[in-house]
Amino acid sequence: MSSDMDKDDLKRRLTPLQYEVTQHNATEPPFHNEFWNHSEEGIYVDVVSGEPLFSSRDKYDAGCGWPSFTKPIESDVVIERPDYSHGMIRTEVRSQQADSHLGHVFTDGPRATGGLRYCINSAALRFIPKSDLEKEGYGEYLKLFD
Repeated sequence: MSSDMDKDDLKRRLTPLQYEVTQHNATEPPFHNEFWNHSEEGIYVDVVSGEPLFSSRDKYDAGCGWPSFTKPIESDVVIERPDYSHGMIRTEVRSQQADSHLGHVFTDGPRATGGLRYCINSAALRFIPKSDLEKEGYGEYLKLFD
């Protein structure tokens, strides 16, 4: 977490689940989260920093119960780290700016788009609908939907 975001402020701004997911690497339940079956056009940003992370154009139903994306909105917005927790070997995905835990990336995604599946916790995301991109300060991302 960056130094300008203190934990007390985050606890006030985020729900308990958002805080546990982004700050303590928790995982929300599959199929019982806000965006697992969400299909509206727009972008998904880091709930902590507002950093643009994923586009609805790269979202697909992987059947896993969490939002799944084939790639981030730009390659440098996420950091990938080895994760050996829970007796597994996985690759954790964190946001570049706020260092929020987002989820994990797996190699079982659609082959036609590179084979990656970014399995992301809804609690780590805020959705900005295409119609609100300009108003919310994300107008440069409208080009993704042309």
